Amino acid sequence: MTGPRTETLTLPPRVSRRDVLQAGALGLGAASLLPTSTIAAPQVATRRKSVIFVFLTGGISQQDSFDMKPAAPVDVRGEFQPVSTRTPGLQICEHLPLLAQRTDKYAILRTLATGSNGHELACHMMLTGRLDLPPAFNTNDAPSPNEWPSIPSLVTYATRGRNNLPPAVVLPQPSINEIGRFRPGQYAGRLGPRWEAWHVDIAAKCPLGNGACPDCFRFDGSPFQHGSPTIFDTPHLKLPNGGNGRLSERLSLLAGIEHQREHMQRVARVEQHAKFREQAVSVLADPTTKEAFDVENADPKLVERYGKNKFGLSCLMAFRLSQAGVNYVQVNLGKNSSWDTHYGNFANLKNNLLPPMDRAVSALMDDLFESGLSEETLLIVGGEFGRTPKINKDAGRDHWDPVNSVLFAGAGVPGGKVIGKTDALAAYPLSGRQTTENFAATIFDTLGIPSSTSWTDLDGRPHQIYHAQPLEGLL
Repeated sequence: MTGPRTETLTLPPRVSRRDVLQAGALGLGAASLLPTSTIAAPQVATRRKSVIFVFLTGGISQQDSFDMKPAAPVDVRGEFQPVSTRTPGLQICEHLPLLAQRTDKYAILRTLATGSNGHELACHMMLTGRLDLPPAFNTNDAPSPNEWPSIPSLVTYATRGRNNLPPAVVLPQPSINEIGRFRPGQYAGRLGPRWEAWHVDIAAKCPLGNGACPDCFRFDGSPFQHGSPTIFDTPHLKLPNGGNGRLSERLSLLAGIEHQREHMQRVARVEQHAKFREQAVSVLADPTTKEAFDVENADPKLVERYGKNKFGLSCLMAFRLSQAGVNYVQVNLGKNSSWDTHYGNFANLKNNLLPPMDRAVSALMDDLFESGLSEETLLIVGGEFGRTPKINKDAGRDHWDPVNSVLFAGAGVPGGKVIGKTDALAAYPLSGRQTTENFAATIFDTLGIPSSTSWTDLDGRPHQIYHAQPLEGLL
């Protein structure tokens, strides 16, 4: 079973081929820019806040990042050294020097529990915010209408989009495993496709997908050369090249866009698809949203600050989309479980994973705070589980769900705070255990979704959006 396609412009029913071609003339071929439903979402959110979730797909090692145990035995503590941070008494990994300088801006939750040591189940639990599983759930069928809806789909259902933009966006590609299967929990599932978030699948195609393309890597250290000269197959939100003659035959830059706006709005009124037409036109005509996707052509100094790789430019894209008015942006930092360091944990973290993440997240954090967006935007960074305390025979760490370290910044979160305490091996919580249900409730609460909000599945059964209280001690 194949997953939702995002390479072409998806339009509501009864839209003519002529409309598609006119939209295509402006170059919208690389991203799915229209939801499939014609039914408006219930308007239940009560305040204007936003969330950016940076998902470290595969599961980052807590002992080698934000919960180091230098006094543990050598086969637990590993090769990395802790370093002091801006916060007195708080230490993190030596290979996160930029984040070490910014601990005054974020809090660390060290005791998030997922509920499964398997990627498929853990992803479903993390990305849907539910620990229970649907009846007859099968991880091999993803994406499936039998999954619980993803957090972005629930945000799409329960919040209103701003500036004619969708409420939730997922980028730059879906999370899949090594044989191309989709990880469960990423799509609308039992909520129904009408509430699907926008999935912007624009990362350059790569047979591996490990790391910050085009700097992909093999976990075993064998050579690999990324084939694409670009990081993204970015949607070209501009008229094609061809000179003034060709331009006049098609559309002028300004008059043409305005013509498309008027035409699309006229068709939308007739066909009652105005909301989704307006969203597409906003991407076409608004410089802010067009710029959000065109990150590879950003100012070189800005690109350097984020990192000229998939991690860095995805975070830049997330900042710009949040700035433009998207309520919830999920950034998948990796495709094929990039943080799944069963092999060469220390070499791959040091050389391929921690440096680009450190740079990208630090730049994103800086821009949120310097722009003032941090007051209304919650930034979250974390994976679906942690890693085993004991290092395995391949110098790696395996899956470990009892504890997972997650960062939170902005939206009133106090900097320099550590929530929860783990034992001497970073294996089990001693205090402050939280679950993915608390995690999801925190997102919903930040977005102003009332705790009483419910949704109805494809079989007509009602479900609550909240399954726990927001994270205790975060604010």
